[in-house]
Amino acid sequence: MTQTHIIRTLDLLIATVGLVATAPLLLLLLFIGWWDTGAPLFCQTRIGRRGHTFTLWKLRTMRPDTPQVATHLAPPSAVTRWGRFLRRTKLDELPQLINVIKGDMSLVGPRPCLPTQIELIAARARLGVLEARPGLTGLAQLSGIDMSTPERLAEVEAQMLEHLTLRSYLSYLLLTLMGKGARDALPPHKADRHPQNKTI
Repeated sequence: MTQTHIIRTLDLLIATVGLVATAPLLLLLLFIGWWDTGAPLFCQTRIGRRGHTFTLWKLRTMRPDTPQVATHLAPPSAVTRWGRFLRRTKLDELPQLINVIKGDMSLVGPRPCLPTQIELIAARARLGVLEARPGLTGLAQLSGIDMSTPERLAEVEAQMLEHLTLRSYLSYLLLTLMGKGARDALPPHKADRHPQNKTI
C-alpha cells in the first residue's frame, strides 16, 4: 500500500470515528445555531482537487444574509457572537468530516477556497497545489498564514505537499488538536483584544 493510500485510509478511519464520537456535540451545536441564526448548517461551493468544485459543509458562523466572500473580506458585523466562539474553537468545521468521508477533502491539505478567489486559484495551479485534496488543516494554518495573502499561502502549501509524509500528516493533526494555528482572519470586532489572530 502506498503512502497516498495509507493517508486516505487514515482519513476515512479518523473522520468516521470522529463524526460518530462527536455526533451528540454536533446535534447540540446545531440546536444552538438554530436559536442563533435560524439556519445552523452552512453549505458553500468550494474549489477542490484538480479545480473541481464541491459542496463544503460547516456550522454557520455568519448571518444568513452575509455576501458570499472570503472571511477576511466580510463586513465587521457579519460574524455572530456564537459564530466567533465556533471559529475560535474550530467547532464550526466538524461537518467537514463528512466531506472527508466522501472524498472531497483530506484531514491534511490546503484549505478549500471560493471560486471567486482567482488570484489564489491561479497561484495554486501554478505551484501544483490543486493536485491535492483540500484539507481541514496543514502547515499554513499552523503557521498563521491565511487567504488574505494568496501568493504566500500557495507557496507554503506547495512546500507542505512536497514534503508530506505519514509522520508529518500525523504531526499536523496532533498540533491542530492541541490548539495550534488559527483560521481566516475574522472581521474586526470591538470586543476583540487580539484581532490579528488568523486562520484558514
